[in-house]
Amino acid sequence: MSDIPSEVDVVVIGSGVSGLSAALTAGEAGAKVIVFEKLRSIGGTSNFFKGTFAVESRQQRERYVTFGRDEAFRDIMEYGHWRNNPRLVRVIVDESASTLVWLEEEGVEFTELTINMINSPQTYHIVKGEGAAVVKTLATRAQEKGVSIRTGMSVKQIIKRGERVAGVVVEGDEEDIQIAAKTVVIASGGYLNNKEWVKKYTGFNLGENLLPVGNVDKTGDGIRMAFEIGADEEGIGTVELFRIGPSRQELGTGGRLSMAVIQPDLWVNRAGERFCDEGITFFDTSEGNVNARHKEGYTYSIFDDAVLKRMAEEGLDKGITPETYPGQQIIDLDKDLQAALENPSDDLFEADSIEELAVKMGIDPDVLKATVDEYNVFCAKGHDDLFAKNPRYLRPIIGPKFYAAKANTVCLGTMGGIKINHNMEVMDKENKIIPGLYAVGYDAGGMYGNDYCMHVASGLSSAFAINSGRIAGRNASVYVSQ
Repeated sequence: MSDIPSEVDVVVIGSGVSGLSAALTAGEAGAKVIVFEKLRSIGGTSNFFKGTFAVESRQQRERYVTFGRDEAFRDIMEYGHWRNNPRLVRVIVDESASTLVWLEEEGVEFTELTINMINSPQTYHIVKGEGAAVVKTLATRAQEKGVSIRTGMSVKQIIKRGERVAGVVVEGDEEDIQIAAKTVVIASGGYLNNKEWVKKYTGFNLGENLLPVGNVDKTGDGIRMAFEIGADEEGIGTVELFRIGPSRQELGTGGRLSMAVIQPDLWVNRAGERFCDEGITFFDTSEGNVNARHKEGYTYSIFDDAVLKRMAEEGLDKGITPETYPGQQIIDLDKDLQAALENPSDDLFEADSIEELAVKMGIDPDVLKATVDEYNVFCAKGHDDLFAKNPRYLRPIIGPKFYAAKANTVCLGTMGGIKINHNMEVMDKENKIIPGLYAVGYDAGGMYGNDYCMHVASGLSSAFAINSGRIAGRNASVYVSQ
């Protein structure tokens, strides 16, 4: 540990794209920067995103997309019912296009401009190599600028002297290490793996009615340390919810069966009753929210052979990723299904009748039969009298084989915690700046209202991470030069 400097300009806690963007930006401005990552590898959940949000980008201009900064700002604020911080939202939206240019100059490649919600604005810029490529590029460029990146090292405490940040305490092999720093950027990625905090702030029971996806050891370290030195809270209960089918590990085979689960056919709860317009499957936040109303943490998708046939011949209604798009034909899905059924589980069931299916699911057969019968009547008449689903997706469930697959309530991340201003400066409980302290990405609150506004701003989560990091790094480098 002797090679760790005793004093730096900027300490960054966390090596996702928010932390790396802050580190690289500060490094490019000439600041002496060190990044601490408690895991052995860098990037965390940032390794997995597909694309990022931007408006008024070159890619949009080339495709005559006129959806711009004002429209994006207004949509994000309206979606959040103005519970989000408008100055924060404005600066993230306004910086998004220049940040894409910056990323390209650093070596990131964008391959496509698209959307990931039906009839949504084209704001989703697909990254070549996904988030892992962005992580690698930012880390490489940061190190070229003299930034030190230390993995397997956990920051335990932020030091504050008087009103100002003065450094950090890092956990060492034998004894803790104190490092003096003029500024600290908190980018530790939220608290999704902290069971106690998830229960306290969101009401969910982690691993029971909420399953974390893609997150490892996100225990809220940065948020905790900010609170310990007087930071205020904002948006700490905001989470990114989805409804997805059982994984290939749970089914013991394949991975494509989850596609059948997310199609807009028939969904029922544990009581065997329909609970929503299944067409909301195109809007991930909405489907996550409606699934989360069920305290057991799951619902079921009911489908039959006709659904499998339609997916093979006519293609998907909804894809899962940019690689699985509407209209894509999914061939031989029935083989995956039969292979999965050879490994019995409570995630997937097959039967020759709805009543038999209900028994296997542990549902009252009369209730499920009545639900399917009513749904089929709606399909026959072309109008959903209950939830007004688009008639395009009213297709009867008639067999001859019937299937039920569990759809879990999952979370991709917590999306708030530390109160910041539009400069990414941390605010205390009297709404005053804590000099030298910045928070970004999933540790910072104020970007969203109660929900993730994906369908009006596709890719905003990664964009907030990158842009907030870049802004924090820029402001931190100015602060240390004063």
